[in-house]
Amino acid sequence: METRFFQDAGRADRPAADTSSGNGRSDEASSRATILLIDDDPIVSRALEIAFVLAGHGLERAASPEEAHSRLARRRFDAILLDLNFAPGESGGAEGLACLARILAEDPAACVVVITAHSGIRVAVAAMQAGARDFVMKPWRNAELIAKMEAAIARGGPASPAAAAAARPLPGPARLLGDSPAIETLRAMIRRVAPTSAGITITGRPGSGRTLAATAIHAASAHAATPLVRVDLRDPDAWALLDAAHGSVLLRYPDSLDAVNQARLLARLPPDLRCIGIVDDAVRLSPGLRRRIATVEIPVPALAARGNDILLLARHFAAAAAERFGRPPTSLSPAAEAAIRAAAWPDEVRGLALAIERAVLLADDGRIDAAALALPAAGQTVAQPVAPYDLDETEKKVIEAALREHRFNVTRAADALGLSRGALYRRMARHGL
Repeated sequence: METRFFQDAGRADRPAADTSSGNGRSDEASSRATILLIDDDPIVSRALEIAFVLAGHGLERAASPEEAHSRLARRRFDAILLDLNFAPGESGGAEGLACLARILAEDPAACVVVITAHSGIRVAVAAMQAGARDFVMKPWRNAELIAKMEAAIARGGPASPAAAAAARPLPGPARLLGDSPAIETLRAMIRRVAPTSAGITITGRPGSGRTLAATAIHAASAHAATPLVRVDLRDPDAWALLDAAHGSVLLRYPDSLDAVNQARLLARLPPDLRCIGIVDDAVRLSPGLRRRIATVEIPVPALAARGNDILLLARHFAAAAAERFGRPPTSLSPAAEAAIRAAAWPDEVRGLALAIERAVLLADDGRIDAAALALPAAGQTVAQPVAPYDLDETEKKVIEAALREHRFNVTRAADALGLSRGALYRRMARHGL
């Protein structure tokens, strides 16, 4: 890599601390900017971090789109600097453009500046057409790059009503993590119906992320700047919130009401109020209420239907918990990953998050092993109405993973699994290992 990619941040090409930045704002005025860099090259990342910090900005790095989406789900950034190529030898920008499309689909007002080599001018133009605010070519000059980032932030987002609403402060990110076909289908459905005024009812298993899906629908709607009023209809005192609701309202468990109270709810809903419902069984809604609040039904897929997303979510929860509890960055051992894949999760994503958060607190040296997860042992019954699970096969896979991880050192594998050496030998014999 050419050394001129990284101009010395202390040279004259960087604005001085007491001068105006490239877009006419003082460094003091722009010092609050927080930027997310999405780039897999640690040398590039370190050089950009030095440049932005010396210019008075904060910069966080994500080494992959997966990590970027996780960080975006945990906090908001004033701008995103996105490299367009990640895989070795790639120059077509497909992965970066896909990342850009997802970022802007979930937040139309996101400020994204792309960075690419001179040979990638065609890809940079495509990124601009897709919604990027600006682009920077490699090799870059720090002053030019920082000025472009500040100018992109100052310009604000596109002028469409949905984007204008999204540009206003929101309570927090509403991002559905995952790359599985099931989650892609859910995101596509939300993108299609969220900007409309249609009543939407969300179905799926408790703990699967129904409230997050409702929040994502609201964030992509014309009412995004208005707080989403949440009414648990099982609580009689909560009904009073309907009187002051405007824009959108989240109705929790309207299917739990009897026919009389469903009729009362239907009569009480103002005609201009956009309704988003969360139900266990839409069939229990009366025809009139169903027409009002369930023009479209959106099912949230169960965790078991999301394939490898379960590990992506586990890593996200581990990173978020480490930040919240002041722990060092935490990783999952291969045995822990195998245990997570094989376990039954009756409480869905919510149960996974709880297990990971607990494991982060119990982990040693920033590494979560299978024992720290405290998953149900083989032979224990777990309420799981969806599909049968072979607990013996689950145990066998976890033991195999622990043995591989510890190079078939039985003592270390037993420690990782929270078993005595003799107990592990007995289970190995039972499984023919």
